Amino acid sequence: MVKTNYKKIPQYLLIEMAQKDNMQALEELLRRVQKDIFGIFSHICKKREIVSDLTQDTLVKIAKNITKLHDNKSFKSWSNRIALNIFYDFLKKDTRLNTSLSIDDDENVTQIKDEKEEPMEKCLASELGCKIKNCILSLPINSRVAIVLREFEGMSYDDIATLTQTSIGTVKSRISRARVKLQEELGDYL
Repeated sequence: MVKTNYKKIPQYLLIEMAQKDNMQALEELLRRVQKDIFGIFSHICKKREIVSDLTQDTLVKIAKNITKLHDNKSFKSWSNRIALNIFYDFLKKDTRLNTSLSIDDDENVTQIKDEKEEPMEKCLASELGCKIKNCILSLPINSRVAIVLREFEGMSYDDIATLTQTSIGTVKSRISRARVKLQEELGDYL
């Protein structure tokens, strides 16, 4: 019996196999998208402790609904839509998420590690990383989602508009305002 190496199988084949109840293919597919989903949530959620829960909820929903995906090429948009729906549902349930963020709160400090840097560079990089994350978290939720999808996920304006169910003009406007706000806040660092 030949053991299949699922790590070498292209994503579109994994999707097809998962849709035919191949659990190992589904497991590999979820392993591949887990980091991206976690990344989205880590940039749009103000509470670090819920990022893992939202990621897990998204992966479970993807697994349960994989047979409903009709076009394998739209998997990324489809999975991102699931993630955003779960996030918006969470926002509706937990209004406490909209509280202000303190940059003195240890939970919100992002560490950027690079052993090659000198102590001063490490300090500045850590401070900049923390400042960037806090600036993104201070944006209105719609702008935050748009800028994260564009800058961290590399999605096109068209895909973001489809995903957020808004017009391209609205997406461009939200991203533009977010960039201006980030430039204002980060001016001393750039």
